[in-house]
Amino acid sequence: MTELDIEKENAAIAKAYRELLKVSYRTLSDDDKKFIRKAFDVALDAHKEQRRKSGEAYIFHPIAVAKIVAQEIGLDATSIAAALLHDVVEDNEDYSLADIERLFGETVARIVDGLTKISSLKKSGDISLQAENFRKMLLTLNDDVRVIIIKIADRLHNMQTMDSMRADKQVKIASETLYIYAPLAHRIGLYNIKTELEDLGLKYTEPEVYNDILTKMKESKEEQDAYIETFSNAIKEALDKESLNYEIKGRPKSIFSIRRKMLNQGVSFDEVYDKFAVRIIYKSDVKNEKFLAWKIYSIVTDHFRPNPTRLRDWISSPKSTGYEALHITVVGPKSRWVEVQIRSERMNEIAEKGYAAHYKYKEGSDNDDNLDMWISRLQDALENPETNAVDFVEQFKLNLYSKEIFVFTPKGDLKSLPKGATPLDFAFSIHTEVGMKTRGAKVNGKLVPLSHTLKSGDRVEILTSESIKPNTNWLDYATTGRARSKIKSLLKAEKKEIAEEGKEILRRKLKQLKITLNEKTVNELVNHFKLKTSLDLFYRVGIGKIDNSKLKEYASSRSNALVSYIKNKIVRKPSISKDDIEKDEITTKYDQLVFGKDEQKLDYKLASCCNPIPGDPVFGFLTINDGLKVHKKNCPNALSLQSNYAYRIMTAKWVDSSQQEFATQIKLSGIDNIGLVNKITEVISSNMHVNMKSISFESEDGIFSGKINVVVKNSAMLNKVIDNLKKINGIDKVSRV
Repeated sequence: MTELDIEKENAAIAKAYRELLKVSYRTLSDDDKKFIRKAFDVALDAHKEQRRKSGEAYIFHPIAVAKIVAQEIGLDATSIAAALLHDVVEDNEDYSLADIERLFGETVARIVDGLTKISSLKKSGDISLQAENFRKMLLTLNDDVRVIIIKIADRLHNMQTMDSMRADKQVKIASETLYIYAPLAHRIGLYNIKTELEDLGLKYTEPEVYNDILTKMKESKEEQDAYIETFSNAIKEALDKESLNYEIKGRPKSIFSIRRKMLNQGVSFDEVYDKFAVRIIYKSDVKNEKFLAWKIYSIVTDHFRPNPTRLRDWISSPKSTGYEALHITVVGPKSRWVEVQIRSERMNEIAEKGYAAHYKYKEGSDNDDNLDMWISRLQDALENPETNAVDFVEQFKLNLYSKEIFVFTPKGDLKSLPKGATPLDFAFSIHTEVGMKTRGAKVNGKLVPLSHTLKSGDRVEILTSESIKPNTNWLDYATTGRARSKIKSLLKAEKKEIAEEGKEILRRKLKQLKITLNEKTVNELVNHFKLKTSLDLFYRVGIGKIDNSKLKEYASSRSNALVSYIKNKIVRKPSISKDDIEKDEITTKYDQLVFGKDEQKLDYKLASCCNPIPGDPVFGFLTINDGLKVHKKNCPNALSLQSNYAYRIMTAKWVDSSQQEFATQIKLSGIDNIGLVNKITEVISSNMHVNMKSISFESEDGIFSGKINVVVKNSAMLNKVIDNLKKINGIDKVSRV
């Protein structure tokens, strides 16, 4: 770099630092500014030799993270300093944690330590590295929730600056972001950051889809702005008449949420009706907030007809994230559904800043601290160190995005549970002891099964008994992470007890067969009975599944083992099965997938969860028992696999798709009319590259739905058939299953 370049860069660094102080959500005192300056100087010195992948000075990253912490999340000077220092100990040997504590005090050192712990964790073996990192990250909640918040800010900046990375790295990081960081941001109440993380995640996991929706949203922006203005003008006069101090804003829905709606409802971009929401934000003191919210609701519904099933009152019962608002969906101008969100300025700040605003407004109030309650509940899930890391993360995710219901205890206390929760979840949410001894439940005074789905407003009473023990069916009834992890722990403890007894029984029975129970024998028995672990073996003996006759079979097979081993070693021409011939044909005559940078031809299986066909974007996944499996990039399991097992992912691509044929299914629906089936079969049979295997149709009240199983050579041919089917008069939707 020339002197001029260095001078320019230094000026840009100084400008970025000044901007950080200027945009802070909190009012910074002179002492705060000195404290932040000191942290900036240390970070500048520690990272002076480092550059990012893009080539820019590394110090821009901690400044950007601190800016997100200060402006977007609104944390204090301590957090801003910790954000500036978050990589110092990890990246520079000249600074130790003791130095940070000496210079900045115990709190900053604790936060930096938590962030360093997350980054420096190394784990080998089969358990996913990333899942272990997530577990470690969540354990730092014990230290300080700000660790997680700064980590989310760090991830947001990394996602914003990922263009210079390799494509496979981008997909891995974006998958992790969608898998855990976006749900975490949602749970902590950082809705704006959650939205940006989701959109950026989609940008790298499904770039074509992302860019397509982005383009369409830009094209429709003018029309949306005009619509919001028409909507606002209709209610402004009535709101002004009530002397309300308010503003009306239009907010486009995120690209990710539009994509989710398109998938969930099976509709195109144009068919998604609520691509934006109208937000009415009003000024009010805390005492009159609720009254004014319902007054505004009354004015809006006087002008536009509401959908009664779409009223969400999060003012009377705030979400456990602290979110408060009144949501209604009304029929707006041009008979279009519009979501209207009614919030006070305080509620709006909490919705946008989450944790920080929640604490700012909490001073002097006796409200329950929802975030602290959530953290204490999370500790229960972290208690059990034996849980497989991936299972743990999956369990934890259960509690992140779930919508809430509110139910009452017999004494009238309100309990928040995820949507779809059962009486068993309710019992474990009260206390583990209550959950363990659950014999039955009454909902609104009536006995219900433990699998009964609770609804908001239900009054739930748990019936307990000292003689009850959890059984494996309970896992089918429980939906919350807390209940499931407790039940698994209890079942595991019981299984261990039975296994201990089983081991002794096995020792005695093998002694009668003149076989010693040692490690070699245990391994042989585990393989013989096709089990996974010695615990499974002892447990099955304990419950009588493996009895004397089965052990005698093992003893005789053991004595014949040597003979069969010698036989198998005799060199002879192997017999060729039909399957082998077919497989050989595929590898010689037909095209193959190629894997990795070197485009190797490897044995693989097509995953049944997404049934890829040539032309589909795919990747390979190395399984433990089934070898290499090929999944579509938009497979329902892709996110989890890429996030938790990135080290087992192989790049894959189709090299030629002219010969091999693949089975797939087309789903249709529309208005029934005479000769429709005839037209459909004509379209398919007129395409010489597509074979129809089976067809089934159902018609009810003039509406039909059908499924057609076809065999095609590649996705281009399939898409052509789908396009031709869409042109038939009466057909509304055609999609590939």
